[in-house]
Amino acid sequence: MNGHTLRMLLRPTRGQGAVVALPVVAFTVVTALLLIVIGGAQSFWRWSDDLAPTYQALAAIALVLLIVPLASLGGAAARLSARRRDERLSTLRLLGVTPQGVAGVTVIESVALAAIGAVGGVVLSLLLSPLIGLIPFRGAPLGWASVTLPPLAVLAVVVAVVALAALSAMVGLRRVVISPLGVRTRATAGSSVHWTRAIIAVLVLGAAFGVITVFPRVADLVTTIVVVALAFAGALGVLNLLGPWVLKVGSSLQLRRAEKPERLLAARIVLDSPKAAWRQVGGVAMASFMAVFAGTGVSLMSVLGGPGATSDEVALVVDMRTGLIITLVASFLMVAASVGVNQASSILDERPLHRSLHHLGMPRETVDRARRRAIMSPLLITAIGSAACAGVLMLPLISVALITAPLSILTIVAVLVAGIGLVWVSARATGPLLAPAFAPA
Repeated sequence: MNGHTLRMLLRPTRGQGAVVALPVVAFTVVTALLLIVIGGAQSFWRWSDDLAPTYQALAAIALVLLIVPLASLGGAAARLSARRRDERLSTLRLLGVTPQGVAGVTVIESVALAAIGAVGGVVLSLLLSPLIGLIPFRGAPLGWASVTLPPLAVLAVVVAVVALAALSAMVGLRRVVISPLGVRTRATAGSSVHWTRAIIAVLVLGAAFGVITVFPRVADLVTTIVVVALAFAGALGVLNLLGPWVLKVGSSLQLRRAEKPERLLAARIVLDSPKAAWRQVGGVAMASFMAVFAGTGVSLMSVLGGPGATSDEVALVVDMRTGLIITLVASFLMVAASVGVNQASSILDERPLHRSLHHLGMPRETVDRARRRAIMSPLLITAIGSAACAGVLMLPLISVALITAPLSILTIVAVLVAGIGLVWVSARATGPLLAPAFAPA
C-alpha cells in the first residue's frame, strides 16, 4: 500500500466531516483541561507553611476526581475517531491488504486526529492560563507562571493523549473480525458483561473503604494524602467496570415489562451493548460521585466558617469554596463534552440500523423516543448508585451528620439535577443527526 493510497483512505468521505471534527474537538477539550487541572494543582506545592498540607491534600483529591473522568472522556474521543473506518477497512481487505495493514491505517488515523486535537488543546490552555492565574487563593492570585506547566510536562501530556488514542484504536481492532465480510457486516469477536464485574467492584470498593479508614490513623500526612487519593481513583475507576453490568440487569427487567414499541426498542438498545449505553451516562456517574464531595464540602465550610472561626479558618473556607466551584465547573465541562461525543458517535455508528428501521416502516419519532429512553432510563440508577458509593467512602473521613446535613443534601440534589438536565438537553440536541437515516432514498 503506497502513500497515495493511504492518503486517499484517510481522507474524510462526503457527509463524514462531523465524525472527524467531533474527536478533534474532544481531544482539544481533554488536553486543555488536563493541562489546566495539573497546572493549577502544581501551584499548591510551592507553599511550605503549616496550612500547606491542607491545601495540598485538597488539591490531590480534586486532581484525582478530575483526572479519572478526563481519561474516560479521552477514551470516548479515541473510540469516536475510529467510527468512520468500517467502509474503508472493508475496501482495504477486498483489495488484499493484510489485517496488519488495516490495523496500521486505523492507528495512524486515530493518532493523527488525537495529535491535531492535542495541539489545539495546548494552544487553548495557553490562552486560558492568564485567566486561570487570576483566581485568588490565600488572598492573592495564583499567577500565570505558577499554573503553566513546563515544556517537558506539556509534551508528556500530549504524548499521553496520543498514546491513549493509539491504544484505544488497537484495543478496538482486537474486537473486530478483520476479514472482508467481517468488517463489512461489523462482526465482532463478542464481549459479554458478566456478573463477575459486580464481585470485583465490591472487592475494590471494600478495599478502598478499608484503606481510607486505616491510613489516616497510622500513616503520616503525605502518605495518607497519596493513599486516599489513589483509593478514590480506584473507586472512580471501578464504577466504569460495574456500570455496564448494572445497566444490563436493569434493562433485562425493563424488557420483560415493555408494553410500547419505544420501551421495547430502548431496552434492546441497552442490552445490545451495555458498555456503549454506559458511556452515554458515565459522565453523570462521575458528576454524581463528585456531588457528594461538593455537598460535604459546603457543610464543612459552614462549620469551619461559623462564629469563633480564626482568620486562617475563614480564609480556608473562602479558598475551599473557590476550589469547589472550579472542580464542579471542570466536571460539568467534561460531562457536557463526554455526553455530546458519545451520543453523537452512537447515532453516527448506528446509522445503518436506523436506515433499516426506516425501510421497515418505523417512524423517526419512535426511534428518537427509544434512543432518548435508552439514555435517560439508566440515569437514575447511575446517579443514585454513584452518589451512594461516594457517600460510603466519605464516612471514614467526615461524620454522617455532615454528609446528611440539609445544606449537603441540597447541594448534592442540585448537582444531580444539573447533570441529568445536561444529558437531557444533549439527547434532544443530537436528535437531528437521525435525519439522514430517515431521508427519502
